[in-house]
Amino acid sequence: MAEKNKFGTFAGVFTPSILTILGVIMYMRLGWVVGNAGLIGAIAIIIIAHIIAITTGLSVSSVATDKKIGAGGIYYVLSRSMGIPIGGSIGIALYVGTAFSIALYLIGFAESFNSFFGYGMSVNDFRITGTIALVCLTALALISTSFALKTQFFILAAIVISLLSIFLGSPEFAPTSVAMLAPDGGASLEVVFAIFFPAVTGFTAGIAMSGDLKDPKKSIPVGTLLAIAVGLVVYITLAVFFAYNVNSTILKNDYNFLMKIAFFAPAVAAGIWGATLSSALGGILGGPRILQAMSIDKVTPKIFGKGRGDNNEPVHALFLVFIIAEAGILIGELDVIARVVSMFYLTAYGFINISYFLESWANPDFQPTFKIKRWIGLLGFIACFAVMFKLDMVAMLGAFAIIGFLYFGLQRKEVKIQSNDVWRSVWENIVNKGLKKIDDKVDENANWNPNIILFSGKSDHQSYLLELGKTVSGRTGIVTNFKLILDTENSKPLKKAEQTIRDETYQELGIFARQIKVDNIYTGITNIASTFGFSGVEPNTIMMGWPKGLENSSEYFKMTETLLHLDYNLLYLDFDKERKFGNYSTVDLWWRETDSKNAEMMLNIARFIIASPKWNNTNIRVLFVNNNNVDISIIESKIAALVEDLRVNVSIKIINNAVEQKPFYTIIEQESSSTDLTLVGIPNYRIEKQAEFVLKTSNLFQRIGSTLLVKAANNFNELDLDVIKGNVGSTELSELVE
Repeated sequence: MAEKNKFGTFAGVFTPSILTILGVIMYMRLGWVVGNAGLIGAIAIIIIAHIIAITTGLSVSSVATDKKIGAGGIYYVLSRSMGIPIGGSIGIALYVGTAFSIALYLIGFAESFNSFFGYGMSVNDFRITGTIALVCLTALALISTSFALKTQFFILAAIVISLLSIFLGSPEFAPTSVAMLAPDGGASLEVVFAIFFPAVTGFTAGIAMSGDLKDPKKSIPVGTLLAIAVGLVVYITLAVFFAYNVNSTILKNDYNFLMKIAFFAPAVAAGIWGATLSSALGGILGGPRILQAMSIDKVTPKIFGKGRGDNNEPVHALFLVFIIAEAGILIGELDVIARVVSMFYLTAYGFINISYFLESWANPDFQPTFKIKRWIGLLGFIACFAVMFKLDMVAMLGAFAIIGFLYFGLQRKEVKIQSNDVWRSVWENIVNKGLKKIDDKVDENANWNPNIILFSGKSDHQSYLLELGKTVSGRTGIVTNFKLILDTENSKPLKKAEQTIRDETYQELGIFARQIKVDNIYTGITNIASTFGFSGVEPNTIMMGWPKGLENSSEYFKMTETLLHLDYNLLYLDFDKERKFGNYSTVDLWWRETDSKNAEMMLNIARFIIASPKWNNTNIRVLFVNNNNVDISIIESKIAALVEDLRVNVSIKIINNAVEQKPFYTIIEQESSSTDLTLVGIPNYRIEKQAEFVLKTSNLFQRIGSTLLVKAANNFNELDLDVIKGNVGSTELSELVE
């Protein structure tokens, strides 16, 4: 039974659209537009307004042939493509704009009706007549939507007859010369455009009926574009006719001049009343359906989603439309209401156009049967907001503020629907193109941009390792933390969806998190290091806690050898559980004679550390052990020059050790025992010496605070101080740490 009440292209889209387009502005303000702007100015205004209407109509028609269009019209389109926050915020704005447009049409009706019958012409008189008309139309909508739509055919006939009566009218008011340009003393073109623009917004009346159409994908494009085209022809024809047949003084000052020039004035009156009332009726029918659709999606209170009868008529939403429309009627000024309506519609149309542009550019699943050029949507978007800026920048900013408030409110509400979100496609497209650009051009001498694989383990101080990992990665670096689940029974791996961890801790730090099952921790780390990542953003750094008690582990040695062979940067943090990172106020960077590559990496890490909010007041020291009695000023100047190139502000301390020849670790213990974070390079050593290195380094860590060990990959530059006298060959481990 419900299917019998569905409407086709002509009754469901074209008729309500064209009746709203050929409405109050055409009868009551088009002559005023021509009188204030001149013929050329009026045609320019009509064309600019229709550029926005045409691009928006094309955009929404294309989207309508890709997706299943449900009830709610433009709201439905936006919410299913750009997501609920954008769709809901624009849907609310469009709903309010539609409700206010009802007031616009009824105040226009009141102006004509009162003038024709000689009733009062004050604002209060218009309010009374408009309110009575609103009550009657609301009652008609409550009785039957089908009956309300059928009355539009008679109104369309009345409009056609009224136009014929106008074109066949008296030439007694014809001007001696046609005013092509705007006369002096007239309204500004911005004001004229703002008042005219609601004339082209009528095509949304048909789209709003999307839930009541037999075939929305066919009816919306055909009915919408046909209505816009017919409206464009009628408006330009009328503008030319007015300019040549009515002098500009009458055009500017008499809103009811059509009654004076018409061949049969009652026919014009019938056309005006029919057009204004039918336009208002279109808003009364379409507006509640927008609110009903939003309520079904839980964007607005669910009470407005309830309907009545087989067609689920939105009764509760209709009463709210009545209240908003009545508020507009109480304003009583047609020109004021027109400017308010213009801003609401321009905002909505701008987002409709950008929605289509983003869909066609980014969404691989966007396959409309009605295809148009992508740039049309972008043109419509630019045109909408350029016009808004020109009309009233304050009003535009106010509209953005309201939309922004609604957007963030809906985002926090976290309303979810089963639909695609174009923003995901946009980001995927940007990432895809960005990765290709990065992969096409590899600059080995570029600044280090950390892409860290982090193994934070599970402990009470895990959060500090995560925190430092994010700090070391800098503003643009990537950190991916892996949780390794030991599964010695070699059971089935975790599903892909289960491997992603969405924990609040990781999200706050901006760290990606994964979990996988492994049968051995060390081979698990090796396998991840060997396979994780993809072209353009290959991981370049491994970070983990310092391996206490593993100095005799052959598996750990094998893992380290593999990581060194893969040429990863290695970062090992020994975290002081008692002191933690102290006051985040001191960092020591130890630079030894053999630390040429490690030094550059440590300076880069220092640069990222001081950019972090917690470390922004940190004092960084570069400490160099002078074992060869080189002039201190020479070493300082060379270090200062290298540090300056990396844009890191540090203090430099040279420690003379040529006479005493203290072990390196002993000097570190003396100088950095109270430092919040100490950075030390890992020297080159033969793998069989690893156990000795791990043991002696662990002993050092017991006597100083939190320490980050650094081993740079081969892509770092060698910062050679060239201050060592004589030939220094390969340095044995015992010489470095004893």
